[in-house]
Amino acid sequence: MILTIENILLIGSLLLFISIIIGKTSSRFGVPTLLLFLTIGMMAGSDGIAGIKFNDPQIAQFIGIVSLNFILFSGGLDTNWKTVKPILKEGIALSTLGVFLTAMSLGLFVFWLTDFTIYESLLLGSIVSSTDAAAVFSILRSKDIALKTNLRPTLELESGSNDPMAYVLVISFLTLVINQDQSFVSIIPMFLLQMSLGAIAGFAFGRISKYLINNIKLGFEGLYPVLVIALMFITFSATDSLGGNGFLAIYICAVYLGNQDLIHKKTILKMYDGLAWLMQIILFLTLGLLVFPSQVMPFMGIGLLISLFLIFIARPLAVFISLIPFKMKMKRRFYISWVGLRGAVPIVFATYPLIAGIDKANMMFNIVFFFSVTSVLLQGTTLGIFAKWLKVVKTDGQKIVTEYDRFITNSPKAIMQEVHVTENCIAIGNKVVKLGLPKSAVIALIKRNEHFITPDGSTIIEPNDVLVVLSDDLEGFDQVLGCLETKVISQPEENN
Repeated sequence: MILTIENILLIGSLLLFISIIIGKTSSRFGVPTLLLFLTIGMMAGSDGIAGIKFNDPQIAQFIGIVSLNFILFSGGLDTNWKTVKPILKEGIALSTLGVFLTAMSLGLFVFWLTDFTIYESLLLGSIVSSTDAAAVFSILRSKDIALKTNLRPTLELESGSNDPMAYVLVISFLTLVINQDQSFVSIIPMFLLQMSLGAIAGFAFGRISKYLINNIKLGFEGLYPVLVIALMFITFSATDSLGGNGFLAIYICAVYLGNQDLIHKKTILKMYDGLAWLMQIILFLTLGLLVFPSQVMPFMGIGLLISLFLIFIARPLAVFISLIPFKMKMKRRFYISWVGLRGAVPIVFATYPLIAGIDKANMMFNIVFFFSVTSVLLQGTTLGIFAKWLKVVKTDGQKIVTEYDRFITNSPKAIMQEVHVTENCIAIGNKVVKLGLPKSAVIALIKRNEHFITPDGSTIIEPNDVLVVLSDDLEGFDQVLGCLETKVISQPEENN
């Protein structure tokens, strides 16, 4: 079957529907849903049942980059800075030094095992050097496992922030493969430029995006998520055009925005959660269509050897060396080593050699595809088993609730109190989002001229408003009163 304008929507929607239904039922059998999405794409492809003809690496790469934008941005929005801050150094070490060591050790093994040149070997190592954000976020958040201490945020920070490092290594070694006369030293300035500009641009666009979101009056709540999408792509493309790392920029931008008070933040988070899932499904379906299983089969032997080396030697070696300066129990280091999931990102990176047209590009792509399937199948299905075996999971069965979960579900507050906005209140004329209220308190209702208003971030405080404030504790109320510099007109009531 050949894809045409007339049938692409029908075929695409049917594949999407099938993926959602099968993915919903697969969790009870412990099979990672992302692997099923990939399988459905393969079954619909040229060697599959549907026989859909799709063999365009450039389109697949474009879909992959767009999808990764949404996946990384969604992961950044869900990153709680207070949770990440204590393990920030460990996360940075894993996402930079860990990725580099993985690429180097695996590349040297490939060079010893195959007839690849040293730069081709290091290119292959770079392609699979980072853990996959889509796979890690999806599997960790679908498991009802409460990991001890800061283990989960460490894993999510690493997976969300290590793609930029891998991307730079891929581009660097691809350049060396194409231009044999260049030396390894020649790629160092490009590496430094990519990472530094990416970090600076990410923070700068985060500040700019916050200002625009909170000050542009769009009139419709549904337009704010659209605005954020536009800002996300502007951040990525502008950073990339300046020579910086666009993936790093959008992740830092999203982390910044996710920890700020934004107008209609709840709507933005809900939309990005859904879009991240949509993009994961589309990404894996597309890559499944691009793969020809008949071409993968000849490389299963060498692919298995390299996969086992990556999982049991290269990844643990990189993790243990990267974490040497930090105090961490050995069993937690082992668990971090095991959660080295490779998913769609390496397959997306493997399209770069295909488009560049290097000699062994097709072989690389098929080996990388085998990597991803092996990793998700072997490691993804055993995360819970290893967590219990290594005793890094809480024994009371408690489920970790993220800041994202609390924000979306509106977890119940313990105390309610009414606050009267006096004539001299400094909050008058300001939007709710700019009041600087503590995270533990919310303005649930505003009584104004005998009418009740359900406020959002864009609601402006007026004189003589009566604010119904909900808080986790009395300390939260003290902070609210400090923000408003006004008075309480009713005593706190503790909910039983």
